[in-house]
Amino acid sequence: MRSSTTPRTAIRAPRALLAVALAAAAALLSPAPAHAAPACEATAAAPPVQVAHVPDWAESIIVDQRGRMFATAYFTGRVYRIDAPGSTPVALTGNIGANGGIVVRDDGQLLVGTGNDLGHSLTGDLFPVSKLLLVDPDSGKVSTYASGLGGIDGVALAPDGTVYTTTVGGRNIGRVTPDGRVDPAWAHVLMPNGIAVSPQGNEVYVIQTTPSPALYRIPADDPAHPERWIPAGLSDTLGLPDGLTLDSRGRPLIATHAAGQIWRAEQGTLCSVQSGLYLSTQITYGHGDHGFSAGKLYRSGVDGKIYEVPAGAEPGVR
Repeated sequence: MRSSTTPRTAIRAPRALLAVALAAAAALLSPAPAHAAPACEATAAAPPVQVAHVPDWAESIIVDQRGRMFATAYFTGRVYRIDAPGSTPVALTGNIGANGGIVVRDDGQLLVGTGNDLGHSLTGDLFPVSKLLLVDPDSGKVSTYASGLGGIDGVALAPDGTVYTTTVGGRNIGRVTPDGRVDPAWAHVLMPNGIAVSPQGNEVYVIQTTPSPALYRIPADDPAHPERWIPAGLSDTLGLPDGLTLDSRGRPLIATHAAGQIWRAEQGTLCSVQSGLYLSTQITYGHGDHGFSAGKLYRSGVDGKIYEVPAGAEPGVR
């Protein structure tokens, strides 16, 4: 990891410019319906509502059992805590390179990925030198949980405590077992981005961002045979899917950059839960009965804005 914010900003800028350029091109070259997955069955008519704003590219978000949201900031390398909708984000850490995925362990501690810059992403398969950090959600204390992984974009936590990571500029899926064994090339999917684990822990879901977007599922006991489960439609070739989460029924939901949609996997196809949210990076569900509460879906984006998305809500979920 680099200690200076200046080279970090310089090396990450191409990725930001690429995302913006591709989104603009997609919007200009084709009418909106041509770049849209079919709508899912309507669950709510209310539009998205902005509930917070991180002063940076918000790469990933997660909510703990107390209803607090945590966000990783792409350019400054910070982890932010947002105690409730409408609250001002608090910088929990300084620049620790925490610019990739973030998850909450059962004990409430955060696991955050580092090395999600252009240089580490493109070289991560050959030189897996990035770290997975353990961050205290209250004090911001940082320690190294695991090292020797490719530039970490997505992070997913299995029920047994196994951690999986992606390197978006390569093809390696990393794994860290609960006893600390690190395998930076546990499985392979080209240009892997968002990642999640099935509720039973027997399958790992990975979204391929480009060149041919698709949702993969990898058997946890047979990582050598990932299945290209659900491909995106031809109109979504430039959709640039990013973050991935699961709803209470175990269905994957996917944030997209250029498509401006939140996709959901239903019966072997992808449908759109919400449209009009361009440059989205991650979606996550809330927890608890206050703050960012259970059953509500939240979206983060390159613009740093956090939205509640009523169309993806799951009423009655606790």
